[in-house]
Formats: sequence, C-alpha cells, structure tokens
Amino acid sequence: MTEPRIRRPRTAAPVRPGASARTRATRATAGDPFFRHLVTSLRNGVIAVTNDGRVAAVNAPAYRILGLEPSPQDTGRAVSALLAGEPELARVLTRASEGGHLPNRVELRLKSSGRVIGYTLSEVNDEQGTRVGTVMFFKDLTRVEQLEERERLRDRLATLGEMAAAIAHEVKNPLAGIEVMAGVLKRQLSDSREAQATLNDIIHECKLANAIVVEVLEFVRPIRLEMEQHVALGPVLREAVTLASATAHPGKIAVSVDVPADLPEVPGDPNQLRQLFTNLLMNAFEAMEGRGSVAIRVSLARAEDEGEQDQVVIDVQDDGPGISPDVADRVFNPFFTTKPKGTGLGLSIVRKVVDAHDGHIDLRMPPGGGTCFKVSLPATSQ
Repeated sequence: MTEPRIRRPRTAAPVRPGASARTRATRATAGDPFFRHLVTSLRNGVIAVTNDGRVAAVNAPAYRILGLEPSPQDTGRAVSALLAGEPELARVLTRASEGGHLPNRVELRLKSSGRVIGYTLSEVNDEQGTRVGTVMFFKDLTRVEQLEERERLRDRLATLGEMAAAIAHEVKNPLAGIEVMAGVLKRQLSDSREAQATLNDIIHECKLANAIVVEVLEFVRPIRLEMEQHVALGPVLREAVTLASATAHPGKIAVSVDVPADLPEVPGDPNQLRQLFTNLLMNAFEAMEGRGSVAIRVSLARAEDEGEQDQVVIDVQDDGPGISPDVADRVFNPFFTTKPKGTGLGLSIVRKVVDAHDGHIDLRMPPGGGTCFKVSLPATSQ
C-alpha cells in the first residue's frame, strides 16, 4: 500500500545573515502581497526607499501628486534619479535613508507643479528591529493652502473695508464740492480759453478720483451672490463676449468660444459670472491693443480623489504680449497695475468673484506667448 504524500507548507526563501538591507526589504515586499496591496491602495502618497537610497515602493497617488509616469523599472532606481525634477524632495529622502533626521508634518512646495505637500518620514525596521529603509507619507495640501489664503484675503478685505468707508465719506464730499465749483467758474469764465482748459482738467481729475473711490468701495464690499444651482456656462460666456466687445471695442481681435455640448452646469450667480468673464476679456482687449485673437475653451476635470467635486475649467487665452514673469505673481494683488491709467483692482475683483464661487483662478504663460487665465469652478452634482 502506497503511503500518502504529505504536502509541506511553502516557506519564504531564507535570508542569509550577510544579505544586504536592500535584499531583505525587497524579499519582504515581494513575498507579502497583502502589504504590497495595502501600500498601493492608500489614498496618500507613499515612497519607500532602502538604506542605500534606492526605491522600494511607490504607489499611484504618489505618482499623481508628483506628476510622474508609473514604470515597473522604478523599483530599484536611485531615488535621486526618480525625483530628478524635484531635487529638494530627493534630498530629503536621501538624507533620511542615510540615517538623518526624520521630520514630522513638514510642508514643501514642489518645483515642477507648484503644489504644496505635507509629509511625514518614518523608519522601516525588520524583525530584529534593524533599520532597513525609510518611508515617506505625503498629501497634496494645495487646496488647503488656497482656502487659508482665501481666509487671509477676507480678513484683509474686512479691515480695508472699514478704512475705505471712512475715506469715502471724507473724500467724496470735497470732490463733489470741487467739481461743482469748477463748473460754476467754467460758466463765469466762458470767454477765457485758458481758464476753460484748466477747469476741464480739474473736472476730469475730480471724476477720476471719484471713480477710484467708488471702485475701492466696490472691491471691499462683500459679494452677495444670488445663487442658482444650474447655470449653463455657454450662454454666460457668449453674453460676456458681447458685453466686453461693446465696452472695450476690440477692433480686429477675433474671439472664439468652445463649449462642449455635454458640459455639466455649475452652481453660481449668472450675473457675477458674466461680469467675471467680461472683465477678463476686457483685460485681454486692452493688453492686445486691437490686434490678435482670444480663445475661450471649456473642459471638465474629473475629481482625482473620492469626496472631491468635478471641476469645470475655463481657459481664457490670448496671443498678446504676455506678462513679465517678475510681475506675474502680483497681478491679483489690489492696486497693482502695469497700465498708466489703471487702478489695479480689475483682476483683484475677478479673483474675489471666483473665490465667492468656491473656485480657483491661475495665470499661465503659454509656450507660444500670450496670457492664459484658467478659472476652475465646481460642477453641479449630478
């Protein structure tokens, strides 16, 4: 009678006492699918490196946040090679893998995308407690930073609003008095050409000063939105083109509007949205001085993480002279302008309207020249 064969449980290949930390870490990872799936399923970014500075694991959120293309060849690469476009992040991981300080809850701005990440570093130890590597957990904090900046802006506007109201009261009445008295003198000195010219200048400057005061008050006054849950952007954008063309006289500037037929609607105030895009178009017309083209393209950006909303993205791009890089970071600041007669509040008001709609606006410089304002608004939930 043949004896039954006894099936012995498979055991992982033994690790030689002299095996390197990299070998031990690689075998542990390769031999345990559950923990490999655990790492790849985390919603936060994960990069694990061995003691000799080589990549042991990278999950999908890490690739997405860092803007990298996943590749099977990344495992075993030097972390400095994987993160060649993010030298500061590579230095942090290299220092940590060499036994350096492991900071907790640190923020860092990525060089390639401008995103802000918050990260934590931790040791990876084997069964004997020997350190075999380092792991970085990180999360995209860009949205959090934007919300914090929005709150800071609201605080500044509240303070500025109190001051502006006081200034308006003290300045508007004297300005009105000067304008009235200049009008009286103009009628009394109708025979003097020099006096007429001087008084016309006085009246013009009074009107300009009064317009600045009114614009400042408009900027600091809280926006009261008349919200609608379903606003179609196609009609809003086409009406904005008509209004901007009637106000700024675009000359030979061609304007195109590309809105997909299946584009979701957005929650918002149609009048405020119309004014927002009218201001962006007028800004482009003034910069281009009557020649060129403006393209308005609308697309849908799907939410990358669960719990986030899809975004409707509107690009307003012109082929004008563009904006100098040294002033690009300040275009949304109140009272900053590069125009001889500008008040510097136009784009600040645009940003204020976008913020009131829980959106975001970016300025980009296309490689071929010109300027592109990218407005992102949350899409209406289906």
